[in-house]
Amino acid sequence: MKNGFVIVILAVSQFVMVLDSTVMNVSISQVASDLGTTITGMQAAITFYTLTMAAFMLTGGKFGDKWGRSRAFKIGSVIYGLGSLLTALSPNLTVLLFGWSLIEGLGAVLVIPAIAALAAINYQGKARVAAFSILGAVTGLAAAAGPLIGGLVTTYGSWRYVFVAETVVMIGVLILSGRIKDVAADQKVKIDILSVVLSAGGMALVVFGVLQSKSWGWFVPLNSPEVNGVEIAPLGVSLVTYLILVGIVVLWWFVQRQRSLQAQGRMPLLKVELFRIAALRSGLSGFLVQYFAIAALFFVIPVYLQTMQEYDALETGLKILPLSTGLILFSIVGSWLTSRRSARRIAQLGQITMAVGLLFVLVAIQPALQGAPFAIGMFIVGAGFGLLASQLGNVNMSAVEKSDTSEVGGLQGTFQNLGSSFGTAVVGSVFILLLGGGFATAVGENATITPEERTQVVAYLDAGVPIVSQSEAERIVLDAGGSQEAATSIAEDYAASQIDALRQAIFIVFALMSLSLLLSRHLPAEIVARPEEEPAADASAPRG
Repeated sequence: MKNGFVIVILAVSQFVMVLDSTVMNVSISQVASDLGTTITGMQAAITFYTLTMAAFMLTGGKFGDKWGRSRAFKIGSVIYGLGSLLTALSPNLTVLLFGWSLIEGLGAVLVIPAIAALAAINYQGKARVAAFSILGAVTGLAAAAGPLIGGLVTTYGSWRYVFVAETVVMIGVLILSGRIKDVAADQKVKIDILSVVLSAGGMALVVFGVLQSKSWGWFVPLNSPEVNGVEIAPLGVSLVTYLILVGIVVLWWFVQRQRSLQAQGRMPLLKVELFRIAALRSGLSGFLVQYFAIAALFFVIPVYLQTMQEYDALETGLKILPLSTGLILFSIVGSWLTSRRSARRIAQLGQITMAVGLLFVLVAIQPALQGAPFAIGMFIVGAGFGLLASQLGNVNMSAVEKSDTSEVGGLQGTFQNLGSSFGTAVVGSVFILLLGGGFATAVGENATITPEERTQVVAYLDAGVPIVSQSEAERIVLDAGGSQEAATSIAEDYAASQIDALRQAIFIVFALMSLSLLLSRHLPAEIVARPEEEPAADASAPRG
């Protein structure tokens, strides 16, 4: 391949983008301890990181069109590197939220669309196919290596070293990126600021509402925020309900704004008529559910392993490895099946496979982890994810005209990250809510503790249920003045409540994956012809 240097730079950048979030997930307990925060604080950081990318991915793609992809790539690399450095130096959660969730996220929305665009610009024909194959392989490699790298570095050093390394790598990428060929920027591209605000604001309101449901309740107010001692719960309804409703209204306004801009002959942020294409709707909804499921697992499974099983980051990474292995292997299998089965059948097989894998994971989650069913389940989940990954991207790109592929690429990034954001927010919040409710019920029915001890525990729970290990729960009760018998009994109730809440939260993911079969009915039912069977006129046509 000529210009092999370019694909190396792009592949390294792609590796860093994928590695980043997997490291944070697998190191979640250590990062929380180091920053003096909680698992719920880390849930917010992870959610807002993917939310930033979802909210601004379309805008980042537009800036790439306006500035030129190479310039956007370089600016994004600078922003991302600064965010990584700030993350590495974070003394508390607030700085982490600013450095990682916001700054790194904003850098990523410039870098990620530019990687694919620059690969298409710098390579043609078979070389382009090879370039995208390399980027796909690197994505799989980063997904597989991320938990291990994060676990190894965190266990034997510090999670901060990963972000220092990312800073160094992005400096190198910036220095060497001058050799990447680009096409002329389109100065005619106009970015409608109101559209950006409406898109980002609507998503932020909905996701923040979901995230806060664990504290404020979904509809019935729980621990509502107060101003001057007055609870903020209008008409006796949780503030979460209002946030989500207002967010939906703002997103509706965004859609209307796009239609208005097009009617005026101005450039919209998003061509909303693309959603009339049934195959694209199915492909994007598949992306949303697929990444919802995987983000939910990558949040609750490390929490389970590190707090309930008291594993370190490396042990957690090793337990997650079967999922990454299944993903890589079955991405290859899915690509091989493309000329033998329709995209609809392969995607549906992937959805069913992920659902079956989740059932194995549910069986494995016990007070003492069942290792074999857990490994099998994680591998099967990864296999299903790999089958889906091998199909949906091409389906989305093939559903539109060549002139719209850049916009669809941005939409894919938006739906992918929105799914990840919802997965972490929804399943994490439901888990915490169920944990609180289940534990409170267990304490109320516990006959071995005194009424005074029960009152103390209930008062403690009013501030929210912390996610800690069984031994830590026992220590908290003892430190509060409870007897050893009460501490042991309450800690056992807490551990049982954790397992029940975790299973119920994962069952939500299983149910959603099962229902997603309905969303795949509009995926293409035709089998893609093998290369040697295609007409000569189409042989060199670029494919999405």
